[in-house]
Amino acid sequence: MSAADEETALLGLAPVAPDRTVAYGPHPDQVVDLYGPWPGDGAGPDGGAVAGAAGPLVVLLHGGFWRAAYDRRHLSPLAAALAGQGLPVALAEYRRVGGGGGAPHTFEDVAAAVEAAADGRRREVVLVGHSAGGHLALLAAARPGTPVRRVIAVSPVADLARAHELGLSGGAVAELLGPGPGFAARLAAADPVRRPPAGVPVTILHGTDDPDVPPDLSRRYAAASPATTTLRELPGVGHYAPVTPGTAGFAALLSLLRPPRST
Repeated sequence: MSAADEETALLGLAPVAPDRTVAYGPHPDQVVDLYGPWPGDGAGPDGGAVAGAAGPLVVLLHGGFWRAAYDRRHLSPLAAALAGQGLPVALAEYRRVGGGGGAPHTFEDVAAAVEAAADGRRREVVLVGHSAGGHLALLAAARPGTPVRRVIAVSPVADLARAHELGLSGGAVAELLGPGPGFAARLAAADPVRRPPAGVPVTILHGTDDPDVPPDLSRRYAAASPATTTLRELPGVGHYAPVTPGTAGFAALLSLLRPPRST
C-alpha cells in the first residue's frame, strides 16, 4: 500500500462516537473521549477495577502537526478498535495552533488530559501518540509525577530540533513554538530527545517508508536514550498504517498493548 493509499484508508473511515466525553477544562477542546470497558456507572471514571478488561488504560494522542485543522476524530476508529479488544481507551483532545494552542498551552493540556483520564485509578497507564501526538506523548511522560508507566510512540516527531531543521510540514515546529526572543530555549524545553522520561520505558513504532515524519527522527531519539527506548521499524510501512485498524501495523501496535495470554 502506498503512502497516499494509507492516508486515504485511515481518513476514509467513518468517525466512531465515544461512549461518553469528560471535560478537563473550560475550552471546547479540553475534553477526553472514553471508549470501552470503563469502570463505574457511566457517569465517569471512578478508579475501580475494570471487569473484563485485559490490559492497561490507553491514553491516545492524535497528530496533525499540532494544528487546529486536525482533530481527534480521525483516531476514533483506532480508539474503538482498541476498546473492542477489551482495552479502556481515552482519546484526548487539546488546544492546537490556530485554536488557542501552541506552546505552552498544548503541552499543559496534554498533561491535564492524562491526569483526567488516569484519575487516580489503580491501573497501568500507557500513553500512545501518533505523529505530533507521539512528540506530545514523549514530552508528557517526562513530566515529574506523571501517572504514565509506558509510552508507545507511533511515527513520532521525536527529535524536534531536527524536524525544525527539515522544515517539516511547512515549518510546523516554528508555528508550535511561536516567534520572538527565546525560541532556542523553547525548542530545547519542548524537544523529547533532550529530555527522555526517567524510568518510563518507551517503544517506538515507525514505518521505514514514512514520507511525513522521517524514521531518522526516531533513530536519533533511540540512539540518545538506548537504556529506556526500543525502536521497532516496520519495513515498507508509511505514516498511517499502524493507526489504521485491520492493518499489519495495527496488529503490531495491539501486540504491544495486550499482555501475553497465559497457557
